[in-house]
Amino acid sequence: MILRYSLFWFVLMVVAILNGIMRQTLFHNLLGELSAHQLSTVTGILLVFFAVWLINKKWKIEARQQALYIGFIWLIMTILFEFVLGHFVMGHSWTRLFFDYNIFAGRVWLFFLLSLVFIPLIVYLLDRKS
Repeated sequence: MILRYSLFWFVLMVVAILNGIMRQTLFHNLLGELSAHQLSTVTGILLVFFAVWLINKKWKIEARQQALYIGFIWLIMTILFEFVLGHFVMGHSWTRLFFDYNIFAGRVWLFFLLSLVFIPLIVYLLDRKS
């Protein structure tokens, strides 16, 4: 199951890219850069939750520990992807890459990263309840 959910991260990456496109084409022009960033963080969390909820119907997360393990794998994969692609492929400076981590500037990217850790657990707990 861990391998399946690790590979499912690539689906989540596509979801995140589509969310970013939506941010740039819809939210940015209407709300401005900071508000678009904040709103797209919320929509990204909701889209990831929905995707995980759907896939969990087919591939059940079997335990609390497994859910957290999946979440931490996704967190590590996301941060590695962000920094490897951002710095070494796209040539962004480290300052620019770390900018989205500045919660004091209204940047809420950290909430998305934390959600990656806890969404599998929340889905597992909700599924277990029903």
